Amino acid sequence: MIGWTEILGLVAGGFTTAAVVPQLWKTWKTKEVDDVSPGMFLVLLTGLALWLAYGIIKSDLPIIATNGTALALNSLMLFFYFRYRNK
Repeated sequence: MIGWTEILGLVAGGFTTAAVVPQLWKTWKTKEVDDVSPGMFLVLLTGLALWLAYGIIKSDLPIIATNGTALALNSLMLFFYFRYRNK
């Protein structure tokens, strides 16, 4: 059964995970990445991958779910960067 601490973790992680969505949407619509820092996303992806590994080791659902999702979304943003950088 999911307790209140797991719910709190999922909600908090959901908000931090969703933070990249406006940037993804803007980039997808405009195909512009001039103001995007690939270095920042590489550092962020490394941190998210480490958090995901930690969550798996600890069997912590909120950490696994939110960091796994954030890793996917931020990877998509980095993909957009490399796809649209020369346009």
